[in-house]
Amino acid sequence: MILNAIIVEDEAKSREILSNYLKKYCPNVMIKGEAANIDEALQLIRNNDLDIVFLDVEMPFGNAFDLLDKVGHVDFETIFVTAYNHYAIEALNAHASYYLMKPISIDELIKAVDYVGELRAKEEALHNQVLVPKTKSVSGKITIPQQNGFEVIETDDILYCKADDNYTEIYLNNGKRKLVSKTLKYIEEQLKDANFARVHKSFLVNVNEVVRYVKGKGGSVVLRNGKEIMVSASRKSELLSFFK
Repeated sequence: MILNAIIVEDEAKSREILSNYLKKYCPNVMIKGEAANIDEALQLIRNNDLDIVFLDVEMPFGNAFDLLDKVGHVDFETIFVTAYNHYAIEALNAHASYYLMKPISIDELIKAVDYVGELRAKEEALHNQVLVPKTKSVSGKITIPQQNGFEVIETDDILYCKADDNYTEIYLNNGKRKLVSKTLKYIEEQLKDANFARVHKSFLVNVNEVVRYVKGKGGSVVLRNGKEIMVSASRKSELLSFFK
């Protein structure tokens, strides 16, 4: 698929090198513009429907993270390009799809573009459509502890689970909510053989209850009861793998 992209880089020579690499080795990338600073980048982002922003971390009068904050709702994938590897953790926390070091490796550039292409293709197929999980619903049960014993819950009855410090709130399709004195990680382990996806550090959803996916940096899922839950960019690929 064609991927619309812009290059945000303050050094003209670096922009030229990346542009030439993309034209030669990634012909599916359509470069819609180039920007040398945050203001120019904002203008391009607001005026174009983008799939990828190749983003240098250090720029005059701000950096990549300042730009992303100003953009607000991000519906493109970000590939950070920098000469400084100490930005890696911050980049990951900002949900970069890929992180390229200068001088740019052609192999790594191709990997980054291919990775984004796969994500966008899955998003496009799922956008505003009713979703059908690839795997059949698992008929199973889990037990949740109570003061005087435990309660058995059908996994199919669970809509989603939400972390609450060392507790977990389990929301059921009958409208009821169960508060469990176990972490979300513990609940996730109990549901590992069922159709549940960790879409966010605070949310675990029953993919059989997902009826729509909305594109974005990580996007969001809409459940059968109308509940919309944000998806972390780092969790998006895992979620999309559940669907055709």
